[in-house]
Amino acid sequence: MNSVIPESVDAYISTFPSDTQNKLQTLRSCIRKAAPKAEEIISYRMPAYRYHGVLVYFAGYKNHIGFYPTGSGVQEFKKELSVYKGAKGSVQFPIDQPIPTTLVARIVKFRLRENESKLAIKSKGKAKTKTKK
Repeated sequence: MNSVIPESVDAYISTFPSDTQNKLQTLRSCIRKAAPKAEEIISYRMPAYRYHGVLVYFAGYKNHIGFYPTGSGVQEFKKELSVYKGAKGSVQFPIDQPIPTTLVARIVKFRLRENESKLAIKSKGKAKTKTKK
């Protein structure tokens, strides 16, 4: 990966060969469609999507596209993701295979619901604190 921090997702994607750019754009479009209200940012030098907290990240590499839906996102879809290399909070989509957009969309929507649930719990806690005063 480049040591320069990209200013935008477009700038990030433009640093890769055209085949990789196409894969990254496919992944980006899929995420944006699944989470249209999410803010597109650069975090940890890679594209990320934030909606009441970070939803997912992605990154390009020589032989794969890294997708980072956090540990809970990987755990929830563990069976379907088992065909890919990965770790606790990451998945590697091989550069020579199509991006599994249907699966990615389901993961992003799961992360949306997860973040919304956390927000609701946090809001309830704040409301209780206010009524006790």
